[in-house]
Amino acid sequence: MARIGFVINPIAGMGGRVGLKGTDGVEAKAAQLGAVPVANQRALEALRELKRLLDQDAQAPPIQWLTCTGEMGRDALSAAGFGNVQTVHTAPDRCSAEDTRQAVRSFVASGIDLVLFCGGDGTARDICGVTHEETPVLGIPAGVKMYSGVFGVTPRRTAEAVLRFLKGEIGLADAEVLDLDEEKYRADEWAVRLYMSARTPFEPAQIQVAKILIAEEADEEAKQAISEQLGEDIKTGAETLYVLGPGTTVQSIAHALGIEKTLLGIDAVAGLRLVGKDLDERRLLELLQRYPRRKLVLSPIGAQGFVLGRGNQQLSPAVIRRIGADNIVVVATPAKLARTPVLRFDTGDVALDAEMISRKFLPVVIGYRRNRLVKVVA
Repeated sequence: MARIGFVINPIAGMGGRVGLKGTDGVEAKAAQLGAVPVANQRALEALRELKRLLDQDAQAPPIQWLTCTGEMGRDALSAAGFGNVQTVHTAPDRCSAEDTRQAVRSFVASGIDLVLFCGGDGTARDICGVTHEETPVLGIPAGVKMYSGVFGVTPRRTAEAVLRFLKGEIGLADAEVLDLDEEKYRADEWAVRLYMSARTPFEPAQIQVAKILIAEEADEEAKQAISEQLGEDIKTGAETLYVLGPGTTVQSIAHALGIEKTLLGIDAVAGLRLVGKDLDERRLLELLQRYPRRKLVLSPIGAQGFVLGRGNQQLSPAVIRRIGADNIVVVATPAKLARTPVLRFDTGDVALDAEMISRKFLPVVIGYRRNRLVKVVA
């Protein structure tokens, strides 16, 4: 019998759509802005898929679950139809990082095979600070940013990885756990460091790699060439709203066009004029109502390949549908694409992800009137 410790960070991801770029320390503010919890929904999606897979596989081992009360674990396991659940930690009404650490200490003391958690990089840091490299960990992605290499690419892919690990079909690999300074991140400064290494079940199609920490190659010539193409498009489409996603690539291109774009926020321009800065989901939807023609410019996360679903949750499924999937412009320098062989989508909307993945390949702007087709994977 397999023994899995399961814990949810209930507030993970709340700050995403309201533009807070994280939830640590700003849970109350996120709630005031209208944020709703997303972690239990993401956890339940993974657990239901795991239950379905287990019910179909006669070779799968039975599972004993160790978890916390209520929204930190037991509620989701019950909703997914799992039995044989042991509660090892009583969660208070307002959970904290220390509750997560206490639960994981109980898991480890009980001798488990895997810690399965639902949260973001902060949750991964709290858990791996207890497990170190002795106990395997695997994360269901639910945070605003998931730069660490211990997460499945989507909740359903995480479920597949759990089953394959329990059956001995995939082994363990060392993964980087990254520590991002959220206060600096909210101030539009990207400050991240390698926190530690952890052990995680790994299969490339199901588990993401860590975001590359090294600085992107200069490749200024390619950025300038991309800027020239986008500049021509924006100038000739003065009535078109261009929504500019986060990251150094898009910011560099915007600055070359004389646009003062934030590094980590979502901004909007029309006719090379800034009409929206550091926008959240609500303000994006309001702005989109004023412009019948829209484009969205994004650059994938280096190495991971995520175009949507990591660090840009303001671009919710409602926003993407309002813009239109055909109006997404993906940009990247050739150097960035050299270490980012595929593109991924994890919007939280299964139907929208399927629509994006069905295209198989997406054109990526790599220079002036130069595109490269890049494979899209589930």
